[in-house]
Amino acid sequence: MKKIEAIIRTSRFDQIHTCVSKMGVKFLSFYEIKGMGFEHARLEMYRGIPYEPAYIPRTKLEIVVPDELAESVIQCILKEGKTGEVGDGKIFIYDVLEAYRIRNNDTGEAAL
Repeated sequence: MKKIEAIIRTSRFDQIHTCVSKMGVKFLSFYEIKGMGFEHARLEMYRGIPYEPAYIPRTKLEIVVPDELAESVIQCILKEGKTGEVGDGKIFIYDVLEAYRIRNNDTGEAAL
């Protein structure tokens, strides 16, 4: 099994969610996060004074899939998350040693 973590533009979440759902992904977690990288935050106004926020809002996805589905999910995130601009995000892949479903003690891929 693989754990796929993706930091994406929040505006691309719906497209990515739709794509991975069609592939058979039954569960994912997502979080609203803030970060910084090569993209600079846009100038904002507060009480008429311009300022540059230190961090940029993003969405973090966490998806655990069987090994055979991992590459398809990665390609889906790459395709649907891409705008071609700096700040499209990153994908990280981890090996998952074991998974357990607490409700009925399913283990391995059956727990997904």
